[in-house]
Amino acid sequence: MKVWIYTLVSVSIVSLISLVGVFLLSFDQKRLKKILLYLVSFAVGGLFGDALIHLIPESFEQLGSSLATSIYIIVGILLFFILEKFLHWQHCHIPTSKEHIHPVATINLVGDAFHNLMDGILIGASFLAGPHIGITTTIAVILHEIPQEIGDFGILIFKGLSIPKALMLNFLSGLTAILGAVISLTIGPHVAGYSAVLLPITAGGFLYIAGSDLIPELHHGSDVTVKMSVMQFVCIVLGVAVMALLTFIE
Repeated sequence: MKVWIYTLVSVSIVSLISLVGVFLLSFDQKRLKKILLYLVSFAVGGLFGDALIHLIPESFEQLGSSLATSIYIIVGILLFFILEKFLHWQHCHIPTSKEHIHPVATINLVGDAFHNLMDGILIGASFLAGPHIGITTTIAVILHEIPQEIGDFGILIFKGLSIPKALMLNFLSGLTAILGAVISLTIGPHVAGYSAVLLPITAGGFLYIAGSDLIPELHHGSDVTVKMSVMQFVCIVLGVAVMALLTFIE
């Protein structure tokens, strides 16, 4: 019962983050872009930190095989590659504009809903492995979700949706995380090695998102100054540091 409570509270928080996009309305585009790049940098550190400090070591311990763990990590990387390639699931965190066009709103909503469903499944599997792994994975997801949801909200507004409708649709897509968690918690206990297999797959997914989606965005644009680059590096290190400090809550 504790696993269910922890997981559902965690994915509920993740779902509520879909409403964070409303805060972009109080920022001009230039300032918002700078803030988002720092948030993305922090998310890079968080995802790398969770994958390399928590998920992968736990995977080695649970699977007891370095070969199996390595293969599942690669499976995770390939799985997320397929999701992006065929489901148009690539998320851009740079504000949309006439010069920087995003996918159509419908494609973005479908991709975001599936993304959140996967987040819920992975968070559920992480809590089945233990509360510590569940908490660190949830934090890593949250760090990534904040700039992503701001970007998603911006896409919907740019495509002509009203603010209330954009918030509602973004929130509904966020609720699929709860569905994913329920699926994971329902199936997991009845499938041998469920969490042990999903942990390295989650790690592979986090490595792919951080390396393939997020880091390239930090290099995007000609207005990135040396000072901004240094701050981005500091934010990445801080993200890793947060994940390292979380080892003390075990």
